[in-house]
Order: sequence, then structure tokens, then C-alpha cells
Amino acid sequence: MSIKTEEISSLIKKQLANYQDKVSVEETGTVTYVGDGVARADGLDNAMAGELLEFSNGVYGMAQNLESNDVGIVILGDYTGIREGDTVKRTGRIMEVPVGDALLGRVVDSLGRPIDGLGEIKTDKTRPIERKAPGVMERKSVSVPLQTGIKVIDALVPIGRGQRELIIGDRKTGKTAIALDTIINQKNQDVICIYVAIGQKESTVRASVETLRKYGALDYTIVVSASASNPAPMLYIAPYAGAAMGEEFMFNGKDVLIVYDDLSKQADAYRELSLILRRPPGREAYPGDIFYTHSRLLERAARLSDDLGGGSMTALPIIQTQAGDVSAYIPTNVISITDGQIFLDSDEFYAGQRPAIDAGTSVSRVGGDAQVKAMKKVAGTLRLDIASYNELASFAQFGSDLDAATQAKLARGQRTMEVLKQGLHDPLPVEEQVVTLFALSRGFIDKVEIEDVQRYESELAAYMHANHQDLYDTIKKTGKLPEGDDLQNAVAKFSESFQGSKDNKQVAEEK
Repeated sequence: MSIKTEEISSLIKKQLANYQDKVSVEETGTVTYVGDGVARADGLDNAMAGELLEFSNGVYGMAQNLESNDVGIVILGDYTGIREGDTVKRTGRIMEVPVGDALLGRVVDSLGRPIDGLGEIKTDKTRPIERKAPGVMERKSVSVPLQTGIKVIDALVPIGRGQRELIIGDRKTGKTAIALDTIINQKNQDVICIYVAIGQKESTVRASVETLRKYGALDYTIVVSASASNPAPMLYIAPYAGAAMGEEFMFNGKDVLIVYDDLSKQADAYRELSLILRRPPGREAYPGDIFYTHSRLLERAARLSDDLGGGSMTALPIIQTQAGDVSAYIPTNVISITDGQIFLDSDEFYAGQRPAIDAGTSVSRVGGDAQVKAMKKVAGTLRLDIASYNELASFAQFGSDLDAATQAKLARGQRTMEVLKQGLHDPLPVEEQVVTLFALSRGFIDKVEIEDVQRYESELAAYMHANHQDLYDTIKKTGKLPEGDDLQNAVAKFSESFQGSKDNKQVAEEK
């Protein structure tokens, strides 16, 4: 078989034309220890803090401890396939996650990988999970309300866009329900929502996703899930990944709501990591930088100045307490970082007052500036009314004779508490809340029987929509109560025509 000289020379020319004089250099290290979700490796002398590292089996890790003789790595995935002696190489990239519109409506893990079975997420944008929070000069004051649709919150502890409001309480007191209702209420409000589920059962996360889908809220929501079955590093980085996804929208001038559910489990995961990495333990065995862990996360929530596009990110971190103890280490840390807290009381919850928000302990330090003027006007004395009712109610239970003024106060308080009850996943538009609280503050509900209060409220809303939609529109557009006596007259007319259950019985008896 003869090969022509011309063919050989043309092949050589092609090879020379495609030859690239480039040498790729990869810095690799050797795994010296692996176990419990962490590894140690030597040889990675130039690794950066938070850098993404790749093990020989394709699993990624993040450089956490940079020590003189080795690097402590948290493993972001299944560590059982990694052995001592395996190689690990630097990627040169700080830990990052995919971001952008393509993630909306999807459920992803802490690395931004889809776990909802709906296929690949097509986005080429990424952001590092750690970022320095905007400085004072890059922010502007909180002045735009973020309506939760929950009467007791919008009236007593209002939240503004760019605020950090803590939801705190014992387990099974409705913390997640408040967060989900707030997300559902952002429909048609032009707010992107991110729900970060940390350390929850996968069945619980699935139920939350189905709830959001049922109410049409999943279309504008990203769910980041680091379930209880995931390794501790995934639970630790999940809230940072969620914050990075939110910042992409915030820096593009949009408003974002992010829920961290919950940071107690993130703190536990970080404690576990730190102890395995041999970091010195401090109070309650948490590492010394646990405060910094939460503060650098929550400080990223902000309302940006107009020069930066005017976007905002509102954070609703959730903390679980033990037997209502808000003075424990992690609760006090997060309370001091946030701009107020919504405290859920288990006794009120089991007594049927839902949402079980304790008006005495709950506070919003900036939301009042963002509250609509109409709400401010009708809810002005609400907190004092509830406080005086609670005091009187505890006194009245001893059964002593009460004068007429005290009985009237008790009756008003009972009706106030009844008005503040609200069904699950049933957020109300602000104009309906204002009119209900207007009827309460002007004494129209005082004559209604307690068992009829919620029916009165729903029938009043239906009556106003049917006959006085213009009053609702005025409150919605201007944020103020309508001028003149139109609202007073409309509520008075409805109240006269409203028939309580006792009235209906009397009518039936007469017939």
C-alpha cells in the first residue's frame, strides 16, 4: 500500500495549522481526610476562601478553612464516593449559582440545580453566593409598603420593601403559613418571591410548592430546597444561594421578597460543620462567627438608591424558639440584626386565635413609615385596645362584678380579636382590610354578636364591591380614606341591614 508524498505533506500542514502552543496548568491537591461531609486536602496552597473545588469523582466542594498545612473543604454532595488519596483540583471560581428569569417557577437545590423533574434550567448568568452588602450611601429609606394580606400584620407590624422582619415562634404555630400567605398576596404586585426551605422534610417542601402552585404564586417564585436528608454544607449555603438569586432581580430594579425558613436549622448545620472542621466552639457550641453568618446574609436585604435602579429585597427570616424562649442565643442574635419581629404565641394558637400573633411582643421598627395612611388612621389605637383587653380579660376571669364601662371594653376587645382572625391562605387586599378596621374603630361591629363577626366582615366586603367599588378604588389608588362621609354612610347603611343569627331566629319564630 503506497501513500503519496503530497498526502503526507498536506496532513502535516493541517496538523501544524491546528497546533496551539498552550500549556494548561491545574493546581491539584490530595485528600488526606474525608468524613461527615467535610474533607481535608494538602497541596492547594493558593486556594481562595469560598472557592469551588472539584474532586476526582466529579463532586464539588467549597474551601472553608485555609490553614498553614492543609485546606478544610465542605463537600457539596455525596461524600461517600470520596477516598483518602483522591485528587482534588481548584476551579478558580468562587462558589456561584445560576440566576435569572429562567429559575422562576422552578424548585432547585443549594447549587441551583433543578430537582423538580422539569428539565434543565437554561440560563448562562451566575452570581457568587457571597457578596458584600450595599453600603449606607447605596440605600434609601424604606417607604413603600409590602402588603402581606394578613390584617393583624398590615395593621400592627407593617412591612416595607427593603425591610428585614423576623418571624419567630415555637414549632407548629403557623410561621411558614404567614410566609406562604405573604408570597400568595404578591400576585399582580410585581414582586419576585424566593422561598428558601432549610432542613425541612421533602414532603413538607412539596406540600408548600403545591400550595403556591394552587394559588398561582409559583409563576413568580423560586423555591430553593435544602432538605433534611441533604448534607450539612447544602443547608449552610442554601440561604446565601437564595440571596444571590434575589440580588440579580434587585440590581435590575425589581422588588424581591425572600423567605428563609428557617435560620435555626442553618445555624445548626453551620455548628455541625464547624465542629467537624475543628473550629473552637463558643456559647451553646456554636462557632464564634455565628452572628456574622446571619448578619452578612440579612444585611443584603436593602432598598437600593435611584442611582442603582431603585430595586429592593425584603427578607423574612424565620427562627424557631424552644418553649417561647426569645432570649436564647440564636433568637437574640437575629432579633438584633432585623428591623422588628412578628412573635407567634403558642397559647393563642391553641386557643384558636389564628394567626397567633402576640401584639405586645411584635414590633416593626420601620414599616410604619411604609404603611398606607388609611391603615394608619383606622389602626391607630388597635395595639392599645388589644393590650387593655388582654389585661381586663385576665382580671375578669376571677368572676367579680364588672361595671358597664369595663363590660363594654371587654365586648369591644372580644370583637377586635375576632376581626383579627383570618383563614389559612386567604390574604385580603388592603382596601378590604381598611374598611373592616374602619367599621371596627367606628363602633359598627360593637352591636354584632361575636359568632357573626366574620360573616359580617365577608358580607360587608361583598356589599362594598357591589355598591361602593369607587370607595375601594380610592383607598387602593391614593392610600387614604375617602374624603367626606361616604364611607361612614356606606358602612352604616350595611350595618343597619345586616341580620345576625339571633335576628334570623326571631324572624323565623315570628313566621
